[in-house]
Amino acid sequence: MSLSGDLPAVLPPLKAIQAFEQTARFGNVARAAEVLHLTPSAVSHQLAKLEAMIGRQLFLRTARGVTLTPVGEQYLAEVSGILHSLAVATERATSDVSLDCLRLHSSPSFGLLWLMPRLEQFREAHPDIQLNLSCSYESLHFSRDKIDVDIRHGMPNWPSYEVRTIRNEKIAVLASPELLKKRPIRVVADLLECNLILSEATLIKWPQLFAQHGLSRPEKPYTLSFDRSYMTLEAASHGLGFALESTLLAKDYLASGALIEVTPGVSVAITAHHLVFPKGHASFPRVRRFLQWMQNELGHELNY
Repeated sequence: MSLSGDLPAVLPPLKAIQAFEQTARFGNVARAAEVLHLTPSAVSHQLAKLEAMIGRQLFLRTARGVTLTPVGEQYLAEVSGILHSLAVATERATSDVSLDCLRLHSSPSFGLLWLMPRLEQFREAHPDIQLNLSCSYESLHFSRDKIDVDIRHGMPNWPSYEVRTIRNEKIAVLASPELLKKRPIRVVADLLECNLILSEATLIKWPQLFAQHGLSRPEKPYTLSFDRSYMTLEAASHGLGFALESTLLAKDYLASGALIEVTPGVSVAITAHHLVFPKGHASFPRVRRFLQWMQNELGHELNY
């Protein structure tokens, strides 16, 4: 059976496409060569071969590196999807078809504080899905790192991906019951004289909260500061100070009474956590089932 009527007469070599995608990603031939385990001259040769086949310039070369031409940008958008589909097809062909593997990547605090305690419920509901979870603040490459869904923290600025935002999250002042007995808080200004823990990871921090209430930031330095929310919440639960943190991440602390929301009227609504994935991943049954499970656990539909 011939496929000549369905395919172009000439297909570019896979090595040339890989060299193009990695060079476009890093804007640097040497960095692309390092990732592909090639020499820079070999990568340059592949790029030249690809441009000769297409008959158009894909990169602008400068002393500082390379940037895509408009043609190159369009070509990247199209071939990246093809490479990802090829990676997915290869993964499916080499995997155990009796056990589907859902690969998740998450920001550390969400992964530890919200997702980890609920993984057993997911496994019970979907015993045929093997789950692989990694956590970091790195921006991973979906196809290269074999990630199905990335749970990211920050502003939702990923236009090339599908983004579903977790709603009903807010930043609030939290403290242990023991600390509140010693330092009761009646108004926000009372916090200016208290030991405050700075969470460097949150989208809203102490100066912004005080400014919203017409107050200046405290003159005394913060008692403690952490770059991970889970460390901030753990320190606050031990009575080491007042924390300004996400009630979504602190849900189990609040439910157990280890932390209490201080002055409940003082909170700021945020959209800080998002499920991010390539549009094609929505067709994977394992991803669809995970998204549905997330909606059930959160008690609301995920925003598009």
